[in-house]
Amino acid sequence: MTRVRLARFRWWHIDEVLPIEADLFGAEQWSAAMFWNELANGHFYLVATDDDGTVLGYAGLTAAPPDEAWVQNIAVRRDAQRRGVGRALLEALLAEAARLGARSTLLEVAADNAPAQKLYASYGFEPIGVRRGYYQPSNTDALVMRRPQDVSDE
Repeated sequence: MTRVRLARFRWWHIDEVLPIEADLFGAEQWSAAMFWNELANGHFYLVATDDDGTVLGYAGLTAAPPDEAWVQNIAVRRDAQRRGVGRALLEALLAEAARLGARSTLLEVAADNAPAQKLYASYGFEPIGVRRGYYQPSNTDALVMRRPQDVSDE
């Protein structure tokens, strides 16, 4: 199996992540401008690559001082799913949240995305609410999940 490497997401990765966004999120995909905005605002973003430097996935975290951090997104190319890429990205985001002193990390996940919810639950995230019609234009609900910082990973 190819080793997964994590690196800071830089502007030159945007063109590589846009096809992943389109494939996974369709009409609800982020635009290049949205990624540029996240990077310009200094948010913590990573890319996961294989040994050849091909982007397998990406993830982002936004600090909400003084107590919270929010996972903005985690996405893994379909042909790289179930290989630990998402776990590696999530673990790196949680480590960054701890480094920033966040007492909890939150995220939104599509209510119909059971595999992602299962992954998050395995890291101590628990549902705390629902945002009705959050994802547009599909009008899909988002499950809000929270993980206290003192949860230990197993």
